[in-house]
Amino acid sequence: MIIELDDLLLHGFHGALDWERERGQNFLFDLELEVGEAGSTDKLVDAVDYRDVARCVREVSDAHAYHLLEALATAVADELMARFPVERVTVRVRKPDVVLDPPVKHVAVRATRP
Repeated sequence: MIIELDDLLLHGFHGALDWERERGQNFLFDLELEVGEAGSTDKLVDAVDYRDVARCVREVSDAHAYHLLEALATAVADELMARFPVERVTVRVRKPDVVLDPPVKHVAVRATRP
């Protein structure tokens, strides 16, 4: 079974440039958690609660200002693996307001554990 959370929107102070770390910007997180049969009993106590997953992502993002999206995605993936009974985690972090020339829709990084 796979739990997906798409477009989890958080404001963070991550980036390599000073203005990114001072003003902050939006980040979108897409998560896939392979949970085996967790939740198939129809009891929340047996499941991975996606509310707790979203809270975990916020805590990791808020705890540290990362210079690189790669480090942010890795930190989130590692914490999800440590905190929840999951077999595999994929975290995609998108930066939708990135300023590039030529323009792009977003920049993204993906981290998978294990």
